[in-house]
Amino acid sequence: MDLKGKVAIVTGGSLGIGTSISLDLAQNGADVALTYRKHEKEAKAIVDKIKAMGHRAQEYKVDVSDFEAAQKLVKDVIDKFGRLDILVNNAGMNWDGVIWKMTEEQWDAVINVDLKGTFNFIRAAAPVFREQKSGKIINITSINAMRGRFGQSNYAAAKAGTIGLTKTVAKELGRSKVNVNAVAPGLIETDMIKNMPDDFKQSSLSETVFNSLGKPEDVAYLVSFLCSEKARHITGEVIKVDGGQYI
Repeated sequence: MDLKGKVAIVTGGSLGIGTSISLDLAQNGADVALTYRKHEKEAKAIVDKIKAMGHRAQEYKVDVSDFEAAQKLVKDVIDKFGRLDILVNNAGMNWDGVIWKMTEEQWDAVINVDLKGTFNFIRAAAPVFREQKSGKIINITSINAMRGRFGQSNYAAAKAGTIGLTKTVAKELGRSKVNVNAVAPGLIETDMIKNMPDDFKQSSLSETVFNSLGKPEDVAYLVSFLCSEKARHITGEVIKVDGGQYI
């Protein structure tokens, strides 16, 4: 995929899937602005790797649930890099609990980051993409948005909302030649799953047809493809990367 000369924003780009997305976009030629909330050291390390590839990069500390912060960041990226071509909404969190024990705080925190955060950045980038009549938006959702998951009502609801948002924005921005798609990973081998109970991991593993979990780069490869002109006629889609876990 040739992304040379393109500028991308990747939210939550300092860890896990976000790291792989940031690096793969750069390996395909893009300059990358990535956001983080807590992991400054990791974010700076990714920026250094991208710069070592010969591309521009910058890390930004931001709370994606803050509407004004998203507006400011998009403006700052355009001022620094001169343009914006790609938005990858990857930042997310989970705070699990069964519905009869879930607190309002748990519900609001996940909805605000996983769903409102995605809206905030799309809202900030959409006028730019409409004016230039081009752009790629990729929203990271989850297979659990489509099937539910015990103990994850807040997460599943937020990610399901992201799918509805993706399809609606694809219709709204279609006339401006903006592609809007969602990627739905299954369970991916990241640092987040290290503390998961073994029975949970084995259950997810047994659901796959390959008897293996995905790796962050499996998601990143698809994101880079969807950001390229090779995917110019694909929009409003939700593509699973789950080794058959959903089926």
